[in-house]
Amino acid sequence: MPSAHLAVGLIVSASLLLMLIRPRDIAEGWWIGGGAALLLVTRLMPWRAAVRAVVEGTDVYLFLAGMMLLSELARSEGVFRWLASLAIGSSRRSRSRLFTTTYAIGTLVTIFMSNDATAVVLTPAILAAAQKAKVPPLPYLFVCALVANAASFVLPISNPANLVVFDGTMPPLARWLASFAVPSALSILTTYGTLRWLFQQDLRGLVPDDGRPEPLSLAGRLVLVGLGLVTVVLLVASAVRANLGLPTCVASVAVTAAVCATAKRNPFPLSRAISVGPLFLVAGLFILVDAIQGIGALDVTRAWLARAASLPPVAGALLAGSVVAVANNVVNNLPLGLIAGDTLRQAHPSTLLSNAVLIGVDLGPNLSVTGSLATILWLIALRKEKVEVSFLQFLKVGVVAMPLALLAAVGGSVLMRGLIR
Repeated sequence: MPSAHLAVGLIVSASLLLMLIRPRDIAEGWWIGGGAALLLVTRLMPWRAAVRAVVEGTDVYLFLAGMMLLSELARSEGVFRWLASLAIGSSRRSRSRLFTTTYAIGTLVTIFMSNDATAVVLTPAILAAAQKAKVPPLPYLFVCALVANAASFVLPISNPANLVVFDGTMPPLARWLASFAVPSALSILTTYGTLRWLFQQDLRGLVPDDGRPEPLSLAGRLVLVGLGLVTVVLLVASAVRANLGLPTCVASVAVTAAVCATAKRNPFPLSRAISVGPLFLVAGLFILVDAIQGIGALDVTRAWLARAASLPPVAGALLAGSVVAVANNVVNNLPLGLIAGDTLRQAHPSTLLSNAVLIGVDLGPNLSVTGSLATILWLIALRKEKVEVSFLQFLKVGVVAMPLALLAAVGGSVLMRGLIR
């Protein structure tokens, strides 16, 4: 290996490792951004290539910005408090029923608004519900993190990584559902059962007071209508195979303008909710991916995928899904999705193997806190509320929940391919 390639590999590996362990609690974006800057300063990566890589992430930046804006709008208009009161009221003072309600809401938000929306928009609402109900918040917060990945391949829009993996080769919606409806249902149900079992002690007992549902203002009701509008925009954009970022951002700005005009308030303070940190992190990841691809990463991944394809179909699918799932937690599923997508387009593997790779990309991040952008956004949302979840706390849950759900989902994919044939 040339020394320049070795240096690139070391810098990228060190950046990802530091993002994983976060020394001195320094945010993930600084380690990724520092690694990208080091590649440029040492001239291991041309500036033009870095600019091109950053520009490629524009759709993701716009999508995240729109979701952050919607989240702040919902918070400011009391939608989170209202949702919290509804969730508590429907629990009939049962912690277990409150957990199930939370999981169902998280599943629906992930399916129709993406896993990033679950992390950014839903997490503050669920935390508000747990605090209002005076129950241990972790079981309900872990729902937001894990269902965001467990339900992220029900529809193409359920996870932006789906569009990255199948860029330009996205199957029609009917074929998508035929491939992923059963695997995603098994993933959702298995994750639910695992979380119920892991947090069984915290879910026993009663909610101290179910309280009364809080009223929702006219502006708050408009926010709910706006969220529905954004969902429709996402579904339409996905149906016509368009990028999601610009439509989501434009719709979010339009909803914000309409709500603020109705409430006669200044919309500009809401723009401060668009945090630069996550966008900085994503831009750095795109640069690192481009650098890794520049030193021949695709040759390695194509060779590995060919080896998996040479195995019996079931063994190959389990191997592919498992390796990709674990690899997510080493390099994050955004860069891995980009590399996996390019590999699939060049290698042309079987449908079963492609499906297993996608399941690994989407579901693997449930193992650790840095496995996906959605989980990192979840951590950032919790830190804003002064709640900390450590790497070890997450791993103790993920090391049980992820493998079980992965096995169920890949097994469901194998079953569906057998039935279709």
